Amino acid sequence: MLILTRKSGEAIQIGEDIEIVIKQISGDQVKLGINAPEHVEIHRKEIYLDIQSENQNASKGVADLLSILPKDKK
Repeated sequence: MLILTRKSGEAIQIGEDIEIVIKQISGDQVKLGINAPEHVEIHRKEIYLDIQSENQNASKGVADLLSILPKDKK
């Protein structure tokens, strides 16, 4: 893990197209601004984990998707 120190108004660049800007620091809260292309999904970690869990739960019980498709008899 890379750990950086930044002040309000300063930024971190990730690759060529993702920028994280420190917008405000207040007590133990930090407000971040994230500039990224539209195709890059950005979620809070707990939301991302919930999405992953829901996706796994949705796929349970369907062992073989092809087996539920109608068989095409030629």
